[in-house]
Amino acid sequence: MPGLYYHYAPSRSGKVADKFLNGYEGYVQTDGYAGYNFLDSKPGVVHCGCWAHVRRKFNDVVKAAGSKYKGKGKANFALSKIRDLYLIEREAKNKGFDEEQTYQLRQERSLPIVNELEAWLKENAIKIPPQSLLGKAFNYTLSQWPRLIKYLDNGLVRMDNNLVENAIRPFVIGRKNWLFNITPEGARASASFYSLIETAKANGLEPSKYLRYLFEKFPYAKTSEDVFNLLPMNISEQGM
Repeated sequence: MPGLYYHYAPSRSGKVADKFLNGYEGYVQTDGYAGYNFLDSKPGVVHCGCWAHVRRKFNDVVKAAGSKYKGKGKANFALSKIRDLYLIEREAKNKGFDEEQTYQLRQERSLPIVNELEAWLKENAIKIPPQSLLGKAFNYTLSQWPRLIKYLDNGLVRMDNNLVENAIRPFVIGRKNWLFNITPEGARASASFYSLIETAKANGLEPSKYLRYLFEKFPYAKTSEDVFNLLPMNISEQGM
């Protein structure tokens, strides 16, 4: 369906992502994992990059350098420009800008910063050892550049995929508490429950209340349409 805006979180396999997005048209936002490279040539898909991952790379350089270089150096310069871009996004959010207003703000104020940063990256990349921490941050950013600038073209697309990463964080943290599902059947059951729970949260439903409602109604579902109507996106908080 064209016009959808999908923020995709990291997975272990590009093949899984390819299968999941089969027939999808719209925006897909990812980190720089090579398994997502196929999205650059997938018909109907606009592949967007994540500025939060770029910021993290330069942040790692600053942390490794220690307090001696606080506020100085190339990594801090890159971070200052990225911070300026995020401040513009915050301004658009605080002012309640719609899609068109956000687009115009980005064209007027974000685009010049992005162009300045690109020129600076290209000029300095050749001066830095590629295998150094800073060199890797430069190379990662430049390799992602065509994807990173895509957000400028659409006021609905965010600068990063942090929304998705924050949404899956409770699952990732919980998973570490029990590490193994013992059997493939157990893994599938866990995936199903977590999909329901996270989808309920994404649709503004209180998970435990939704699950109680689901367990009460599901035995009476006789058709595929009955089951479909029990999915979180088809139920309101008031309807439970």
